[in-house]
Amino acid sequence: MPLSDVLLRGDSLRKLVNLRNPHVLKQVREFINLCKPSKVTVITDDPEEIAYVRQLAIDLGEEHPLKMDGHTIHFDGYDDQARDKPHTAVLLPAGQSLSRGIVSLEREEGLREVRGFLDGAMKGKEMLVRFFSLGPTGSRFSLCALQFTDSTYVAHSEDLLYRSGYEEFKRLGGGREFFTFIHSAGALDERNCSVDIEKRRIYIDFLDGKVYSVNNQYAGNSLGLKKLALRLAVYKANHEDWLAEHMLVMGVHPPGKDRVTYFTGAYPSACGKTSTAMIPGQTIVGDDIAYLRSDGKGNARAVNIESGIFGIIKDVNPGDDPLIYQALTSPRELIFSNVLIEDGVPYWQGMGRDPPGNGVNYSGDWWKGKTDDSGKEIIFSHSNARYTMRISELENADPKAHDPEGVIVQGVFYGGRDSDTNVPVCEAASWEHGVYFGATIESETTSATLGQEGVRKSSPMANMDFIVVPLGTYLENHLRFGRKLRNCPKVFATNYFLKHEGKYTNAIPDKKIWVLWAEGRVHGDYDAIKTPIGFLPKYRDLKELFQSVFDKDYSLEDYHTQFSVRLDKYLEKIARMEEIFKPEPGMPKEFWEILGQLRAELEVLKAETGKEALAPEYFL
Repeated sequence: MPLSDVLLRGDSLRKLVNLRNPHVLKQVREFINLCKPSKVTVITDDPEEIAYVRQLAIDLGEEHPLKMDGHTIHFDGYDDQARDKPHTAVLLPAGQSLSRGIVSLEREEGLREVRGFLDGAMKGKEMLVRFFSLGPTGSRFSLCALQFTDSTYVAHSEDLLYRSGYEEFKRLGGGREFFTFIHSAGALDERNCSVDIEKRRIYIDFLDGKVYSVNNQYAGNSLGLKKLALRLAVYKANHEDWLAEHMLVMGVHPPGKDRVTYFTGAYPSACGKTSTAMIPGQTIVGDDIAYLRSDGKGNARAVNIESGIFGIIKDVNPGDDPLIYQALTSPRELIFSNVLIEDGVPYWQGMGRDPPGNGVNYSGDWWKGKTDDSGKEIIFSHSNARYTMRISELENADPKAHDPEGVIVQGVFYGGRDSDTNVPVCEAASWEHGVYFGATIESETTSATLGQEGVRKSSPMANMDFIVVPLGTYLENHLRFGRKLRNCPKVFATNYFLKHEGKYTNAIPDKKIWVLWAEGRVHGDYDAIKTPIGFLPKYRDLKELFQSVFDKDYSLEDYHTQFSVRLDKYLEKIARMEEIFKPEPGMPKEFWEILGQLRAELEVLKAETGKEALAPEYFL
C-alpha cells in the first residue's frame, strides 16, 4: 500500500477532498510517497490550525520564545545565512538557455538530482501541507500556491508573510492554475539546523510551475512563495502581458496636502527598499514583491503579493528607522533570525545599543572574540540577520493593503547601491527612459548574497536573479506594458549611497525628501532642470522641503555635491552597460537609442567644458 494511503486519512483527507481538485490530491500523494514523512497534517485557513503551526515550531525547537510577548528567535545554520545563488537553478529543456548570471540545468537531470535528495528527506518528520494566496484573496491579480514542508519555522514564517489560501483553492473549481513548492530542511543537528549543506539545492521548474528546495532553512532559499515564486510569476507574466516585479508598493502623503500617491519601487537586496516603504509619514502596501496589471481604464494597478515583511534588521535603529524599530521592540507576533540573544533579549548590528559580551547566536554559544574553524572572528549578529512580521500590525499599514483591486500606480522608483555616479533622485524623460533607468541599476554587493562584498553588479529592475526569460524579452514586456497605459507612471532613479571623500553625502532619513519631491513632480508641484541624465530638482525646492519636513538647513554646497552631473562617471557607467548588454540577444532598440543619445550628449559636454562634473545650474 502506498505511504500516502496510510497517512492520508481522517481529517486531513477530508480537507483535501473538500477542495474538489484532483490535481491537488494527486500532488499531495506524490510528494508524500517521495519524501516519506511519518505524519501528514493539512492546514486550512482556520486560525486554530495556523496557531498549531506556531506552537509546533516552539515545541520542536525550531523557534524559541523571547522575553517580549509574541517574539521568537530562529537560527539558521552557520553556513546557511543567505541566498545560495550557485545552487539555485532554473530547469530548462535541452537546448534552451537564459540570460547572463542565471544558473540553469538541463531539466531532466536537475529533476533526477533534487528528487533524489528529497527521496526520504522527511523520514521521522511531520509534513505540513499548506495553501496560500499570492496576492489579496478574491483578486484577479492573485495566484494560488500549494506548499509542502517539514520545517515548522518555514511554515510559521509563511503565515506571517502570506494570506491563507485554502478557500482560494476552492475557487479554482478543480483547475490546475497554481504553483507548487516542495521543501525539506533535510537532516538536522542538535540545534535544528540543516546538516547536509553541501547538498543544498533550490531548483525552479517553470514548465511545471514547481519549486524544489532541500537541505536548507534560510528563508530566501526555503520559502518557496518568496523569490522562488517570483521566478515562476516572471515567466507567467511575460507570457500574459503583465509584470511580476521585485518591488515595494507605498502610499506617499505630502505634508499639508489632502492626497495619497502610490508608488512602486525596485531596489536590490539591502539597498533601501524596506526602509523606503517604511518612511515616517507614508503608508506601506508592501516592501518586496508586486504584481502589476492594467485596469482596462488606462491605469497601472499593483498589489503586494505578500502580507508581511522579511526584512534585514542590520542598522534598524530609532533614529534612522523609527517605525520599524518601534515594531521590533513592542509585543506582537514576530520572528527574529540570526541575531544575538542574551537573557531573552535580541541584539543586532546598528541598533543603537551596545551588545553584551556573550550570548547565543547563529554559531551557538557566542562570546566576544569567538572565531570559526577558519580563524575568522564571528560577529555577534549576522549582517544578513532578519525579522519577519505582518504588515497589518504596523501603524503605517495602508488601508488598501488588502484591496483586491490593488492601488493605482502613479510613480516608479528604481534604486541601487552606488557610491560615485547617480544623483540622489532624478526623473526620467519618458517611460522608455525609465525602463532604461531600471535596466541599468547597479549595486555594490552586500551580505544578503553569499560571496564577496563591495563588488559592483548589474541588476536590471533589481530583478536579474529572478528573470527566467531572456532579458530582451523581459525589457520589451516592460516597454509594451507602459505604452498601453493612458496614465503612464512617472519613473525616478534614486541613490541613497552616494559618497564624497569617503563619506555618504546624505543622512538616511533624507530619502523622505527625495520621495516627496518625486510625488510633487507627479502632480506638477515642482519645476525641474532638464539634463542629459533626466530631470533634476531645483535647489530652492529641496531647500524648502528640508526646512519644512526636518527643520533643517540644506546648503547650496550640499546640493552641488549631490546633484552635479558627473560626466566622467556617467560615461564610465555607459561603457559598462554597453559591455554588459551587447551580448544579450533581442535587446529592445529603445535601450540602445537612449544609451547612444546619452553618451553623445555627455561627450559633447565633456569636450565643451573640459570638466569632470557640472553643477545643475549649468543646464538652466
